[in-house]
Amino acid sequence: MKALRYLGYAVSILVLIAMAGAAFIHFDGIPSYTPHPPVLKVQGDSAMIAEGKRLATMVCNNCHMAQNGKLEGKEMLDLPTMFGKVYTANITQHPQFGISTYTDGELAYFLRTGVKRDGQYVPPWMPKFVHLSDYDLNSIIAYLRSDAPELQPSEAVHPKPQPTFLAKFLSHTAFKPLPFPTAPIPEPDKSNKVAFGKYLATGKVECFGCHSASFETMDLMEPEKTVGYFGGGNAMPNLEGEIILTRNLTPDKETGIGNWTEAQFMETVRFGKRPNGQQTRYPMPPYAAMTEEEASAIWAYLQTIPPIKNKIE
Repeated sequence: MKALRYLGYAVSILVLIAMAGAAFIHFDGIPSYTPHPPVLKVQGDSAMIAEGKRLATMVCNNCHMAQNGKLEGKEMLDLPTMFGKVYTANITQHPQFGISTYTDGELAYFLRTGVKRDGQYVPPWMPKFVHLSDYDLNSIIAYLRSDAPELQPSEAVHPKPQPTFLAKFLSHTAFKPLPFPTAPIPEPDKSNKVAFGKYLATGKVECFGCHSASFETMDLMEPEKTVGYFGGGNAMPNLEGEIILTRNLTPDKETGIGNWTEAQFMETVRFGKRPNGQQTRYPMPPYAAMTEEEASAIWAYLQTIPPIKNKIE
């Protein structure tokens, strides 16, 4: 009887500890960190600004562009409900509500690590470009400083994020800021088609995040260790809240794209036209800004990935 009583005490203590931990996570919310931005001043030319705009078209605009055509942010209607309700940031050049107060170094630090200038961490609903080349990263910054009309000051102010307990819990355990690179990241070797495709699929456009098993099990530092790497099945809502399962992009002939041709893949990625003639559905947008060279390189890289048998309904 004494042993059972002690066991009951132990269980009660563990329950109290768990409750205290849960209460801490609930009230603490998304954690903050001390930012360590580099000293950086981007000297952007017209070519860098154009490339930054093109890259933003592929990876930024879908989330940050409002109906009025400005990058003033909006509600993320395609965010899985398990993470809560989130509005994307106003990234126009407004001195109070936009990003004009950021230095180039602070922008670079945020884009790579996910930590804002005030130390607030943004979970994986905001991509982290830890593998992006310095040139591509600086091109984005040069574009954000440009006179593009979509970046001109907007006074749009959005509600603060309303993360779920799961999002808070994961931000204390699994979701952490990524390390800022300690060495320069050079441009990829475009003559090595497979390596260039890997850079695009895991670093520049980050296709693997949506097309693997789940955002919860992404490995941002080592993408190839992500669960279900490119096997699809990630549950993503469209703008109406309907759940769409992402496509299996491995070369499995039965459930992946093993029977596709390169031309069919490129037509689907760049223009949203599937081999059966149907259009791709949101949240898969057409990447019209992607070049033929880039789409072909991604195709070449996907052919090297081990096939995963995962039939997507």
